[in-house]
Amino acid sequence: MLYRGMDRTQLDAAYNNTAAVPERGAIYADWAARSAAVRREHAGHLDLCYGDSPRERLDLFLAANPKAPTLAFIHGGYWQMNNKESFSFLAEGPLPLGINLAVVEYTLAPAARLDGIVAEIRRAVRWLAERLVDYGADPARLYISGHSAGGHLTAMIMRLPVVRGGLAISGIYDLEPIRLNYLNAKLDLDAAEAERNSPLLHFPAMASELVIAYGTRELPELCRQSIDYGRAWTERGLPGHLLPVDGANHFTILEKLADPKGVLTQALNNMVGL
Repeated sequence: MLYRGMDRTQLDAAYNNTAAVPERGAIYADWAARSAAVRREHAGHLDLCYGDSPRERLDLFLAANPKAPTLAFIHGGYWQMNNKESFSFLAEGPLPLGINLAVVEYTLAPAARLDGIVAEIRRAVRWLAERLVDYGADPARLYISGHSAGGHLTAMIMRLPVVRGGLAISGIYDLEPIRLNYLNAKLDLDAAEAERNSPLLHFPAMASELVIAYGTRELPELCRQSIDYGRAWTERGLPGHLLPVDGANHFTILEKLADPKGVLTQALNNMVGL
């Protein structure tokens, strides 16, 4: 057995969200159409460069009153797929509540190692903390969120003092099974890199509030990752809580952030104190 009683075939299946959700293609097509509409209808600040690499860029969508809290969202795709343009639709949730949205892109594996991806996200968050004032936003109210690989990256930067709170969605917090399964073909993680980039093994001494969310219809390994991390976070006395989202799978869970009345949007609203 390779990991937790699973052989390689079983471990590959345990993290294959695409195979687990046959309607993923239709979901992504819907996200793309809605994202295009957001980009047409909202005068966002697009392709803002926070670093020198081509994918070190972000899109900033401002609420009616931009002097508001800002949520920086980090997309998923197992660190090797997707782009920020496909996630503009998430503005449908925070903007009506008066929360700005920044959608962050980063260099994908294998062009970047995971160490480098984490460094890019840190750079993006620091850039926002320094530059939000240029767009009329409040840099003292910067929150972070991410989905899947973005949930992992959210957890990795919770120790930054400029982060006022976090919402990690369907994240990966222990990278050992990733190192051992099909996803490592592009990531090329060795044991040391997997260990130092596993949030479950490196908790901050202090941090702002973190909500760890997952869908109850996700793959069992994805549920376990969030449950284990959420319990370990709160057992250390760190502020935050575990949030199971009833009936959501790995992709439909994002609808709960794209809806102003969704459970994730409301958790964010409570966090920012609006």
